[in-house]
Amino acid sequence: MLLVKTAQLQEGCILAEDVIGKSNRVIVPKNTVLNKKMLTVLQKFLVTQVRVQSVLVDGSTFRPSEIIQEDVPKPKATENKDVLTLYLEAVQQYKQMFQSWQSGLPIDIGKVRKMFMPLFEKVLEAEKELLFLHHYCTKSEYLFHHAVTVGLLSGVLAKKLQYTKGDYCQVAIAGLLSDCGMAKVDPKILTKSTALTPAEYKDMRQHTVYGYKMVQKVTALQEGVKLAILQHHERNDGSGYLLNVKEEKIHPYSKIVAVADVYHAMISERPYRNKQSLFKVFEQIHKDCFGKFDLSVVQALASLLMTLSIGSKVKLSNEQVGEIVFFEQDSPSHPMIKISGTNQIVSLKEEKDVFIEEIIK
Repeated sequence: MLLVKTAQLQEGCILAEDVIGKSNRVIVPKNTVLNKKMLTVLQKFLVTQVRVQSVLVDGSTFRPSEIIQEDVPKPKATENKDVLTLYLEAVQQYKQMFQSWQSGLPIDIGKVRKMFMPLFEKVLEAEKELLFLHHYCTKSEYLFHHAVTVGLLSGVLAKKLQYTKGDYCQVAIAGLLSDCGMAKVDPKILTKSTALTPAEYKDMRQHTVYGYKMVQKVTALQEGVKLAILQHHERNDGSGYLLNVKEEKIHPYSKIVAVADVYHAMISERPYRNKQSLFKVFEQIHKDCFGKFDLSVVQALASLLMTLSIGSKVKLSNEQVGEIVFFEQDSPSHPMIKISGTNQIVSLKEEKDVFIEEIIK
């Protein structure tokens, strides 16, 4: 952790602490990935210094020319690294593998496991970290962050659904590799900053078939993993792609990865779409579950979000900050909030115009 002057900051820095204004309100929450807009906000609020992580969002080390104070951690063995460090390393390793697939090299499943499984095992011990990983996702590297997080979330959901360890680890790998076929899509489409044309969208949708072909002969993967890569954009009512199959022909692994994929895509910054509040995203998924998504998977996601977010500090759409204190089982996206400073309890189920904008770690 570094204490540095605001003038020394650069895009990609990750805040290590909340930035508090003179009115004792959070200006920018902890774990925010700083971009041009955020840097301007800090300057306008006359913030002179902040604490940031020593690692940038792309995995490189942040070494400004002037450091006010540095908290130097003791060297850690690989197995003792924290979730964030393992996550950022996994994203960069996945990026390197993805680039090798683009050049025509086959998927090395042993290398994939070596990169991903230590992180997955760490997340199983600290599942709450799943609430914050999207903070580190940037538009330019969305595809790589998306793959790693979908893998983690898919595996955790499978575990919550009482899958055996062998099976939920396979589901996690299925989520991680679900978009491997993007390596065979025109790179110009992957990096396009505006909405895709119908022709480009048609080409992009082929990634499910490309991905299936890439793993089809990998004997270390269960058939369910291969089908999840092929089917994770299929929907129970037949409205998905590419094969338009319905519920009875969609593999259970595919149904898990489908929910994890949509959830992370909607809460993340993407090249042509801004991120959305995770509770509003879940509300949308919940509305779609009758017909499109598997109800048991959606319920598992609801249970996970409620369990992990109880006691969390949140920023509301009306600029107030509070703590989640209670969920009603039939309303997982509208908890009760204890407002900071006043200790007033507000039910978001009753306050229709107020919603959780972000969870603050």
